[in-house]
Amino acid sequence: MFPGPMGASLAGRALERGAWSLETVPIREFGEGRHRLVDDTPAGGSPGMVLRADVLARAIDHASPPGDERPRILLSPRGEPLRQPLVRELSAGPGVVLVCGRFEGVDERVIERRSLREVSIGDVVLSGGEIAALVLLDAVVRLLPGVMGNASSGETESFESDLLEHPHYTRPAVWEGLAIPPVLTSGDHGAVERWRRAEAERLTRERRPDLWERASRRR
Repeated sequence: MFPGPMGASLAGRALERGAWSLETVPIREFGEGRHRLVDDTPAGGSPGMVLRADVLARAIDHASPPGDERPRILLSPRGEPLRQPLVRELSAGPGVVLVCGRFEGVDERVIERRSLREVSIGDVVLSGGEIAALVLLDAVVRLLPGVMGNASSGETESFESDLLEHPHYTRPAVWEGLAIPPVLTSGDHGAVERWRRAEAERLTRERRPDLWERASRRR
């Protein structure tokens, strides 16, 4: 499952030249018994299976021994929302240890004892944490030095200032009867910036009132 799409395009080329690296640690290698079991039935009864604390702890300790300064993140639907400030924090840090759960969840004790920070990519439930981990990786890796072709591209994107990104246009000038807004071809850079700001504010008010409220407080 890894590197998956992270092995393609800009991230893939950056991986090849060593701008970032990835190590995968299969949890089953630390499983119990001949069949390397990693899960068991939920205490108290309920459907599904739960990843065992002892098994998962062994995998985490192998990947992140004492003294490792990297944060440990468990991809979980009940975690804090993944937002751009956390992405920027991780991109500026020493790296990250991502724990991908499966089944019904993870024994709460390993979350507590191994200081796992729970992070969610949205209000959805996935089959496992691997896809969510790829989302987080993609968001972080693209901000690393030398990964994006134009480093300034990341400075005007959605969420960087609690605003959604403004609309984009390119050639042809007229397509299916729709023209590029005249201000974008006027050559007036100040007017262009004002238009982009106004459009970003409009879209944020319409689509993400929660972000708009936060952006308004920062003014």
